Amino acid sequence: MSTPIDVQRARRETPGCEHVLHLNNAGAALMPHLVLAAMTQHLQLEANIGGYEAARQEEARIERFYTATAALLNCLPEEVAFVENATRAWDQAFYSIPFQPGDRILTAQAEYASNFIAFLQVAKRTGAKVEVIPSDEWGQVSVAALEEMLDERVKLIAITHVPTNGGLVNPAAMVGALARARGILYLLDACQSVGQMPIDVQQIGCDFLSATGRKFLRGPRGTGLLYVRREICQQLEPPLLDLHAATWTSPTSYVVRPDARRFENWEMNYAGKLGLTAAIDYALSWDPGEIERRNRQLATLLREGLRAIKGCRVLDLGQQPCAIVSFVMGNIPPCEIQHRLHSLQINVSVSPREYTLLDMDQRELASVVRASVHYYNTEAEIERALAALHELCE
Repeated sequence: MSTPIDVQRARRETPGCEHVLHLNNAGAALMPHLVLAAMTQHLQLEANIGGYEAARQEEARIERFYTATAALLNCLPEEVAFVENATRAWDQAFYSIPFQPGDRILTAQAEYASNFIAFLQVAKRTGAKVEVIPSDEWGQVSVAALEEMLDERVKLIAITHVPTNGGLVNPAAMVGALARARGILYLLDACQSVGQMPIDVQQIGCDFLSATGRKFLRGPRGTGLLYVRREICQQLEPPLLDLHAATWTSPTSYVVRPDARRFENWEMNYAGKLGLTAAIDYALSWDPGEIERRNRQLATLLREGLRAIKGCRVLDLGQQPCAIVSFVMGNIPPCEIQHRLHSLQINVSVSPREYTLLDMDQRELASVVRASVHYYNTEAEIERALAALHELCE
């Protein structure tokens, strides 16, 4: 039987809750004490005995990253890589795929800018083609339309699970079922979903999954992770190799390591890696289903309150929007709303057009306010934020 979130415990264990009303968890969530302690203790150890020596001494804790991430995603430890950020994790996977002229890359309407730029670059270099999957009536990736698009030339399906500019949740597992049935590579950008909802790569059926530490996982900035399915790992060579990812065996040859760590670099931020490990272990100490339930409850409360404010438009798509709430308020620029709320110690962010160009242009949006809740937020905080927005509108 699942246990509801102990909000007071979560807040006690989150020092930032004493200082701000944080509704920018889709940007960078507040770290719990344990994450901060893991990082600062290792930095102190490096300062005391040396960086290499600290890494050797803490080897077991550093290796915990792989088993913790495997537990989080329901995969094998050897299918996990630690990467300096989610974009580079995604890049390592995408640029390892050997595209040829005429290969088709299928992606979503609300795909993130960094990913789409990479699609265009590879298309320019190789002659591959980038095609956008139509959306269904809820704004999600249309699974029916995707199925009709599939043929022998489709090399990759790459979508963002939860787009950056709103609460939409794409049907990742349904896409995965189609990809697996056709033997098509499937890359899932899960930056905004890992940590705010249960993620099971076996159920989703993806070949790659990239995620960041700083968002809903509540880890440090400058940390990311990559999952690569074991069955395809050895078929793909990363675009960048070093002496950690491969072994130099003769003056003219090298051998790439067999596991997902072929996508890593030799030099890495060990304090950050330990911080991310602590964040993952902390996430595992809660019921992931209850985290998602709590997040959706808070987001629903926020959306309902926003709809009651004159001139406010809630812009989230999808059948069941998640913890990210996007909106505009009359003629007030989103950046001004962000600034005014910040002056009241209320954190939100702004998603500009260029982050999700196709989606924003289709909906004729220049930018939106993005408020993103997490389980340590309270109903009272939501009411306080709504009161501030109502006053701003007045």
